Amino acid sequence: MLEKVPLEKVLFLDIETVPQVYDYEDVDEKAKELFEAKTRWQLKDDKTYYDLYEERAGIFAEFGKIVCISVGYINNTSTGKQIRLKSFYHDDEETLLKQFKSLLDEHYNTPYHILCGHNAKEFDFPYICRRMLINGLRLPHVLDIAGKKPWEISHLDTMELWKFGDFKAYTSLALLCHAFQIPTPKDDISGADVARVYYEEKDLERIKVYCEKDVVALMQLFLRMKGDALVDEGEIYYSS
Repeated sequence: MLEKVPLEKVLFLDIETVPQVYDYEDVDEKAKELFEAKTRWQLKDDKTYYDLYEERAGIFAEFGKIVCISVGYINNTSTGKQIRLKSFYHDDEETLLKQFKSLLDEHYNTPYHILCGHNAKEFDFPYICRRMLINGLRLPHVLDIAGKKPWEISHLDTMELWKFGDFKAYTSLALLCHAFQIPTPKDDISGADVARVYYEEKDLERIKVYCEKDVVALMQLFLRMKGDALVDEGEIYYSS
């Protein structure tokens, strides 16, 4: 039951990813061959491998990379709850992954700590693990789930919580925030814009802001699903 989840032990997170190479023309021949083998079943009359690469390369850990990981946690104070956020973002993926790994190793390294995201069990958690291994990093305890029983894995997923056993359901974070009447700031970009903003505009700061907004929305949604009140906008703090 969610009311038993210790909020002080939960780290909420979201990631933003882009293709390792922006233009399909610049992908090396072996990588093209492997990408086409992986996506051949998605090829249709109105789709080319160029289209598929633009749409999907960033979400495949073998062809993409992480450019931002934003995290948030909830503080209980004498006046109520506070949300505090921090982002790890860098052009060099290994650098940001090492920084994120240090946070987990130092502060979220016991069986009682929990990671939470939206569709994170299908995307964020495995993507982070795959990119850490590719970068030669040892997985932090909370992400190293090999050999663990399901009840030993300290991961929560708001999309999974919303399914209530309905395995064919996909519900976006934006839709759930609308359904729960959670106010969210207007975004000037969407997930589909991240690669363009990164490679063409070279505006990693803008991507970071977008990612942090999703973490705030995720945390507010979790509180509502838990039966708690939303955190006031004035009690949301962003670290530099």
